[in-house]
Amino acid sequence: MPRPRLTSALRTGAAAAAGLLLAGLAPAASAAAAPAAPAAPAAPAAPVPRLDWRSCVPDFDCARATVPMDYRDPAGRTVELAVIRHPATDPAHRIGSLFFNPGGPAVPGTQALPAVYGMLPAQVRERFDLVGFDPRGVGDSTLPQCFPDAAAEQGLLAGLPAGYPVGAAQESAWATTYARFGRQCADNERTGLLAHLSTADTARDLDLLRAAVGDRRLSYLGTSYGSYLGATYANLFPTRVRAMVLDSAPDPVAWSTGRSPQQRALPPFLRTGSDLAGARTLDAFLDQCADAGPTACAFAAADRDATRAKFAELLDRLGRTPVTLGTPPAAVTFDQASTASTVLPMLYAATPVPNAPGTGWPALGGLLQQLWTAAPDASAPLPTGGQLKQAQTLGALCADTVNPPASGADPAADTTYPALSALARARAGATGPYLVWQNQRCAAWPAEAARDRYTGPWNRPTSAPILVVALTGDPAWPYEGSRALADTLARGRLLTVHGYGHTALGNPSACAWDREQRYLVSGELPPPGTVCEPDHQAF
Repeated sequence: MPRPRLTSALRTGAAAAAGLLLAGLAPAASAAAAPAAPAAPAAPAAPVPRLDWRSCVPDFDCARATVPMDYRDPAGRTVELAVIRHPATDPAHRIGSLFFNPGGPAVPGTQALPAVYGMLPAQVRERFDLVGFDPRGVGDSTLPQCFPDAAAEQGLLAGLPAGYPVGAAQESAWATTYARFGRQCADNERTGLLAHLSTADTARDLDLLRAAVGDRRLSYLGTSYGSYLGATYANLFPTRVRAMVLDSAPDPVAWSTGRSPQQRALPPFLRTGSDLAGARTLDAFLDQCADAGPTACAFAAADRDATRAKFAELLDRLGRTPVTLGTPPAAVTFDQASTASTVLPMLYAATPVPNAPGTGWPALGGLLQQLWTAAPDASAPLPTGGQLKQAQTLGALCADTVNPPASGADPAADTTYPALSALARARAGATGPYLVWQNQRCAAWPAEAARDRYTGPWNRPTSAPILVVALTGDPAWPYEGSRALADTLARGRLLTVHGYGHTALGNPSACAWDREQRYLVSGELPPPGTVCEPDHQAF
């Protein structure tokens, strides 16, 4: 079998993560004790946007929606949202619109909805117009103008490691660079948009879009971070919920503020246990790979212990010297191989995703074996440069969460995040530090971004029950987070899928979809304690 190009394999893993989102103690306090945000007004203060639908991609219509930038000043500046829909295929029995948000928090819904449309159950496609949108600050909606162009952004990020910083010199450069990134956004974004990129702002946009399509109450499917948007909407507009499926969710209290002073000393991905979830799922992959043997999983060694030891040795090798793979040759380093470029996103889909070659745990085993057999190349230029358009992600990520402050005014001398990185490595292994450094990007983000943050309560009584769906072996948002959300919501019900991967949408279970579509169409909840199995196993 020919070896896939490395760049293609790594990109496919990242694309799979986005596609599946379609790509992280002390006694708990009461959820109701979280600082209360003002209740949403009884009716939108802003005018309902007019959607002029026009044909765009095949079988879909697109429109633009104009909404207030600041809902405290609905007659002031506005932003535009890109919106997409697929009409119900059985219009005679149409229920209304089902809004879909894929998470991210910066995955464009206008790209995600066409990608996942065919994965949705037939009855859902028949009975609902499927509607997606790019949240403010994302995709084809109004964007923050932090840099004049992509080249300027890449010029700032060019010296950073492609994965996460390893060692004091890289850690100092990382912190300094993202402090400059935050200042660039604060200095260059003159419209005021940075103060209005929170998930609460997006929830208010969603309510205007609900009104724009003529629905009295919202029907909604949110995956991954989209589940956090759904929980925020449900508590801002509790009387406007018709049906809501929240697939693979964080604990909203842990994510937004932390449940205790001890938790608030941790960055959000550690508060939610995302590092531990990734480590558990990685261990499960290595064990199942070993059990399947090298015919089914190329990376398998003699037994489970030997396969785990082989993975540790691979990371140790890459920590000393990178290897090169692919055409043209590309270097792979320790931090890159152990994090978002390779392992973590490829854990999101235990089985191959339709029309996404290189996905699934067998593909991950194949890629790790390629790295194992590749010759070290000390002369290879190291991969550098951060992901572009990061302001689209950081706008919501930093606005929504309380992040530990750096230890002093000089980012280069900070000791807080290096210590948190060491903690994550100690408790979660090689994949843990990546999540700490993702949160570190918020340490110097402009303070006004938190202006519209919603921090609870998360248990306002809603007009309809809410269905939370979770896999027991989720590597991104741990199962415990979805269970906490279901318990925290005033009318939550948990549907468990006994399997691995991130989101039930990306890891199909006919049992789960049957329960979900019954709920979406008729409001019928699964019985308490319902557990479904996935359609397929990884090996």
